[in-house]
This record gives sequence, C-alpha cells and structure tokens, in this order.
Amino acid sequence: MKRTSVCLAALIALVLTACRTEAPTPRAVAAAYPDSATVDHVDTYHGVEVADPYRWLEDDVRENPEVKSWVDSQNDVTFAYLEQIPERGRIAERLERLWDYEKFTRPWKEGGRYFYRYNDGLQNQYVIYMQESLDAEPEMLIDPNTWSEDGTIALSAFYPSPDGRYLAYLVQDGGSDWRTAKVLDLESRELLDDELEWLKFTGLAWAPDGSGFYYSRYPEPEEGAEFQSLNKEHTLYFHRIGTDQSEDVVAYGRPDEPEWGFASSVTDDGAYLVITVWKGTDSRYQIAVQDLTQSGSRPEMLIEGFDNDYSLAGNDGSTLFFRTDLDAPKGKLIAIDLDNPERDSWRTLIPESDDVLEAATRIGDHFVAEYLRDARSEIKITTLDGEEVRTVDLPGIGVAAGFGGKTGDPETFYSYSSYNAPPTIYRYDVATGEGEEFKSSTVDFDPADYVVKQVFFNSKDGTRVPMFIAHRADLEPNGEQPTLLYGYGGFNISLRPGFSVTSLAWMEMGGIYAVANLRGGGEYGEEWHKAGTKLDKQNVFDDFIAAGEFLIAEGYTRPEKLGIFGGSNGGLLVGAVTNQRPDLFGAAIPAVGVMDMLRFHQFTAGRFWVDDYGSAEDPDEFEALRAYSPYHNIRQAEYPAVMATTADTDDRVVPGHSFKYMAALQAAQSGDAPVLIRIETRAGHGSGKPTSKIIEEYADRWAFLVENLDLELEDSYGTSG
Repeated sequence: MKRTSVCLAALIALVLTACRTEAPTPRAVAAAYPDSATVDHVDTYHGVEVADPYRWLEDDVRENPEVKSWVDSQNDVTFAYLEQIPERGRIAERLERLWDYEKFTRPWKEGGRYFYRYNDGLQNQYVIYMQESLDAEPEMLIDPNTWSEDGTIALSAFYPSPDGRYLAYLVQDGGSDWRTAKVLDLESRELLDDELEWLKFTGLAWAPDGSGFYYSRYPEPEEGAEFQSLNKEHTLYFHRIGTDQSEDVVAYGRPDEPEWGFASSVTDDGAYLVITVWKGTDSRYQIAVQDLTQSGSRPEMLIEGFDNDYSLAGNDGSTLFFRTDLDAPKGKLIAIDLDNPERDSWRTLIPESDDVLEAATRIGDHFVAEYLRDARSEIKITTLDGEEVRTVDLPGIGVAAGFGGKTGDPETFYSYSSYNAPPTIYRYDVATGEGEEFKSSTVDFDPADYVVKQVFFNSKDGTRVPMFIAHRADLEPNGEQPTLLYGYGGFNISLRPGFSVTSLAWMEMGGIYAVANLRGGGEYGEEWHKAGTKLDKQNVFDDFIAAGEFLIAEGYTRPEKLGIFGGSNGGLLVGAVTNQRPDLFGAAIPAVGVMDMLRFHQFTAGRFWVDDYGSAEDPDEFEALRAYSPYHNIRQAEYPAVMATTADTDDRVVPGHSFKYMAALQAAQSGDAPVLIRIETRAGHGSGKPTSKIIEEYADRWAFLVENLDLELEDSYGTSG
C-alpha cells in the first residue's frame, strides 16, 4: 500500500596556513548596511495601531526594482563579510568531500520493477534508476541534471503506473512549490506529450488499469502573482494518458469551499479511490471514498468534520484501515467496513500505547506500525487483527523510515540512520522477519569517532523535554565548546536523530550539535503538539531557551559560544528567542523564517498555518501573535550575531518576512555583532535545491558561526580525508 500523507505542514579554496586574517570589524560591517527606507504605514487590529515601516519590502523581488536593489546591496555586504573569513574555503572544501558519496533512496516496486533515486556523490539532482529485478543491472531512466546548467530544475517526485508501463513525475523549477507533471513511456523510453501545469500540494494516484492518474491543482494564477498570491480552489482531476490537460475531468471539487484541499490514493486492489480532504496544516481530515468497481460511481463522504487524523493504512476488501488520533492522542489503528460504516461499528485493531504511532501500513498480510519512543524510531510487525508479532531490530538511537509495500507482497524496504551513522537501506520480509542489507553509503568519516546521547531537561513550567546531543568522542565538554542548538517546534513535526552531512561537518570541526524536541512537534502525540500552538506558542520558545540554559548549566558551553539555528517555523523560533533572550546566544541563523506573525496568512500557503499560529483577525490570537512576532518585537538592544537566510523564489514563506525582519534588526542593533541577510537566487523554501547551492549555503553558515562563536579549526582540518 502506498501510504497517503498530507504534509502541509516541507532546508547547505583550501587554506593550508593556520594563521587568521582579520575579517571586517563588526562596526565596519554595520556602517556598510544598505539604507532601508521606511514608510509611514500603520495597520489597525482590534483598535490597536501597529506600525509596519518596511511594508514595501513585501513586494516581489522580481517585480519591484527597489526591492531588487535592496536585495543586491544586502548580498554585497553579506558576501563581502563572509569572503573575509579565512576558514570559509576550508569548510566548503571539506563539505564537498564529505558530500561526495553514493546515495540511494529506498526502492519502490511497481509492475514487478524496482524504481529508486541515485546520486553518485556531487550531482546537483538525484537520477532515477530502474531494475527489472534486484539482481538485474540498473538502468538510468531520467537525469534531471541535464535540465538546467545550474541544477535548479529538479524532479520532485515520481510515480510508476501499476503495470510498470509508465512513469509519471513532477518537475520543480527554482525551488517553487508549483509542479509540472510529465509522463515517460517505459516501453519506448519516450517522453509523452502529456504535460500538466499548476500542480501544488499533490501527489499522483494511478487508476488501477494504468489509463491515467488523479492529481490536484489550483487555478492558473494571474501573471506576476505566481509566487505571492493566496492559493484557493484546490480541485482533484483525472488525467487520461495521451490527452491534453484541457480534457481532464474533475474527479472531486468543492467550489463552495475554496479553502479545502484534496489528496488522493487508490487502494492496492484498485477497488477504491480514497480522497483525503484537508484545509490547513493540522492532521484533521474528512474522507471521501469512490467505488471504482462500479461504473458511474461518484465519491461519497465517509468521514465528515475536520476533527481528527485519518491516514489510510491499506484495505482488506471493503474494509479500510486508518491510523487515527480519535480518542487516542498518541494514535491507534482502526478498521472501517464500507458496508457498515457507522461510527459505532468501527473496530480498533492496534490500541493507543505509551509511544506515538506515527504511521501504519499494510504490507502482505501484516501491518508495519511505526512508533516514536522519546523521538527515536521503534518498528513493530502485527497481524491484520493487530496482534504483535515482533519488533524490528534497529542498530541504536536513530531513524528508521520507509516501509512501503503492497497487499499480498511481504517485501518492504526501509532505511536506518543516526547522527553518526550514514543511511543504510534494508530489504525486509514482514512475514518471516528476515532482513538483509540492500544498499549502504560510505562517507569519509569513522562513526566510532562520534557519540550520540539523549538527555532530558525541564522547561520553564516544569515540562520534561528531550534533547539529542552529538559530538566527537574525543571532545570532553568543559564549558567552552562552540555549540549549535537546533529546533523547530511546530506543525506536529517530529525531529528525529537522522544522518546529515552538514551536522557531521559541524561536529568534525569541533562543535557540539544539539537538537531539542520542543512542544509543538509530534514527538509525544497530539497533546504535545497542541501545547505549542496558538495561545500556547510561547511554550515552544520557553522550551528552546531552557535547552540553551541546560547546555550552559551542564558545562557544554557558555552564552558567547552558543549558536542557534532553525528553518521555516524554526526560523520563527530563532527570531523570537533572539528577541526574548539576546544575552543567551552568541550567534543566530534564522532560515526562511516566518517573521511577521500578523500578516503571514495573506500570502501563498500562509493561510494554512492558522491551524498552528492562530490569526491576527481573532482578538485573543492577535495579542498572542503580537507578543512574540519576531518583526514586531525588535527593540534597541545588543543582539548577538545574526545571519538570516532566504531565497528569492520561496513561495512557501515569502522572502518579505526575512527582508522586513532584517531591515528592522539592522536599524535596532546597538551592539558590535554583525546582523546580515544572505539571499539565494533561483531557490525556494528548500526542496529541489541543487547540491552545489546547499554546500555553498552551509559553508557560509558554518563560517559565520566559526567567526562569531570563536571556533578554532585544527591546523589539519580540511587537508585530510
């Protein structure tokens, strides 16, 4: 069963001498900040006047030459500063060498064929390969690296047809959330004329006979408004292979509910189209079902009311299985018989436990239940009645992910990784419990040289919060180590201890890497999530501040050497706590952050985030938002070093958030530390970004931290390996 998920909640010259040359002094950098003009603009919310002096920086950089000039000037200052940091070249070169290893994704089996992504090391984009069997020679199908010279056109997802005849895939340009669908004929290896535009927040679900697929799209936006206008009127269509998009028929839509969105899945037996109806980032769905075996049938609502999560886990004839949090904040698995769909007839197969049931999938004649135990993976195999058969053995504190498969076929694949363990892909038979290594990655480091541990600390209100800490094994914390604290804390997203070249590079340099599992995430279920939303959002910031205080109190670091980093909602986190506790941190890197909490819902996908944040249109929520909004709470103060990062094609969190925030911060900085903004071109919120740009971006981030947290690289750093 291909699991349906709605994620609306979706981030990198060798110097041989050890001598340091001096970068521009912070005062010199401050003197070079571009002028950020102010305007006399005031909004009134519930009788409260709120100034917005940098409103003009919300304009699209591609459309407003004044904003474009401001961006260019800011980049000139930022890159002049970064170029003077002597370690920057060594960091970039070492990142490139670490990144240069073979990478594989988990295979996807359709029509007896295996499909997966592969990167030989430094390719900007992963290449799609196919094998007729696990023993067959791999064949390259699609190489997105040929689509653009700079690698900014990406293949974001692919979907083989059930018979293995076609491969439909989605193309992403410049990091935008917009997608274009295309189709490759796997018999002739020719690209068909089928091309579908203006897809967003959608996968593709093939009809059982391979004649076409279901997809969702928005109406074509007005010219010039593609990257900022609100997205409304999502509609589910069916596209028949060999026809023009103009002939696609509406499979399901609700013009009377323009804020609803639709995700589709077809059961493995081809009998049912299951439509997940969403309207925000919360996992609260309605479910509609269409019987595809009945000619002329239409989708009918099975579950009404946006009250709970219902994530399809497979079916057995007319019985559908769903992971849900109905009366179970940590999740359970239920069965709904379409012939007797009344709620009092629903059956619980896997009851709620102390751990969070993140997902469940029917594979063969078993369920694979994926749990989180204190933010670490635990995988259990059960019968179709929910009886536990076994727990999958995992190597340690890490992340196990994947477990896709089909009814009637016990074969599945999963990957395992940790902060000190590169991904290894395993083939697993859910019927017998037999597993074997399928593919592994060899990275230029020794995992034994690093340690990973989990600690717990108390937040401001006494809540117990977990945190992972990883560093070199030969490092003995003495209160002086440069430390990077990462967090997110929102949208029911759990931070798990998976492998990352960039965090490895930071640890290799001698830094400590810490990840706090804040409220607002999904580490302990829906109650943990809700405890960090709307009027309780301050809990997230309190948790993060407490994490920093713990690292200092336990002798890992001190404020001058503590850096913080987060992206998107994590960028909001970093901006908010930097305002609230500028004395606690030595450097801050807010990436693609949501910085104006009063206007976020006015742009692109921002309206979905009201589920987590609330809205300034509500009086109580307005007061809560105004109290922590990063842009609105900047004051004259001595701020730590800050380097915000964003991108000109980010149509998820529009770059105006970071532009306004940084203009205000530069005007308010009364200390010596630099406050800069790095603005990437031909890039978006993070997905689809080419390898070269990721390496450049992280080299700049780590160089900024090296300079401002006073991290001394060893003489040999970057010269070996």
